Amino acid sequence: MRKILVVGAGQSGLQLALGLQSQGYEVTLMSNRTADEIRSGRVMSTQCMFHTALQHERDLGINFWESQAPRIEGLGVSVAGPDGGRAVDWVGRLGGYAQSVDQRVKMAGWMETFARRGGQLVIHGAAVSDLDYFSRAYDLVLVSAGKGELVSLFERDADRSPYSAPQRALAVAYVHGLGPRPEHPDYDAVRCNLVPGVGELFVMPTFTTSGRADILFWEGVPGGPLDVFRGVRDPAEHLSLTLELMEKYTPWEYARATRVELTDAGGTLAGRYAPTVRRPVGRLPGGGLVLGVADVVVANDPITGQGSNSAAKCAASYLDSITAHGDRPFDEEWMRGAFDRYWDTARHVTKWTNAMLGAPPEHVLGLIGAAGAHQPVADRFANGFNDPADFEDFFYDPERTAAYLASVAGA
Repeated sequence: MRKILVVGAGQSGLQLALGLQSQGYEVTLMSNRTADEIRSGRVMSTQCMFHTALQHERDLGINFWESQAPRIEGLGVSVAGPDGGRAVDWVGRLGGYAQSVDQRVKMAGWMETFARRGGQLVIHGAAVSDLDYFSRAYDLVLVSAGKGELVSLFERDADRSPYSAPQRALAVAYVHGLGPRPEHPDYDAVRCNLVPGVGELFVMPTFTTSGRADILFWEGVPGGPLDVFRGVRDPAEHLSLTLELMEKYTPWEYARATRVELTDAGGTLAGRYAPTVRRPVGRLPGGGLVLGVADVVVANDPITGQGSNSAAKCAASYLDSITAHGDRPFDEEWMRGAFDRYWDTARHVTKWTNAMLGAPPEHVLGLIGAAGAHQPVADRFANGFNDPADFEDFFYDPERTAAYLASVAGA
């Protein structure tokens, strides 16, 4: 039986560990926190998973909260106008519903499932020196811990990483008491509110430790008026700042948030990081090799909501590559090939996310505006969050955009 070590217990690490376990591999999972510590800790993300990523969980039978989490059936875009109103406002319907489950709930539950099914769970914050030892004891070591010392094992890929500094300052609040959007009170949707030159506010339904909730998520241009959360430690102050900014820049969202309260004392998060693609193979001091997983090697800004989706897709791709390899050694050539197979999907996410971080060109502004007049455009844009590869056909090139809009207008 082949022995595999997975370091890191996030979406990708746990999904991969559970998938390998189900295929009969001897799997060790290393986490720096216990399930109880994760469950009672601070929120970790603003995950919203779309149909393809959710299906990977269903395929493994680990979609434990699907009946409890809100079904997100739409994705809407609003663009703030100079008068404080909305210059653009529309919602596209998703072909398959999306869902968000607080990673405190999911990761704790998955970790307990892994242990209950006989997996070896090690609670230890791994260092490079640890991996030097483990690389000799396991057939394959996978690093899915996207922060800390271990990331330094993986060299930045400058050709695929156009940004060397954070492009947004991030601030998250999980709340109860948010009212519905009056445009679609009968179904849930993620709302993307764009404030030109300032940043973005995302509002999404979620399932958290205390049940149904909503996430208020500001992405601010660094140094701009939204970049005010650094150093804020008090959760109440964090929420107050969030609401003040909503009242000023997205009053239509603030109107349904006047009675919100934090879900819990750990329901806020703030930070920033530079979007980075890294080379997939890490070489240890002793000569051993490790393979980077998900945001260890492809870390995009969350502006397009792809983090947990990419993690799920990476875990599914790596699982296929591992099981198809049989008893052959997991050498450097295989590691690079496994990453290249995942990159065929991830490259579309990276291209789209990096494009959304910049000022939108005129043809993209026209596309977003046209979605308000043509429902098929809104629907296609919304479903691009599930399949970013589709943006190649109508988003980046002005001529393709024009041809697509002409075909819709003439239909």
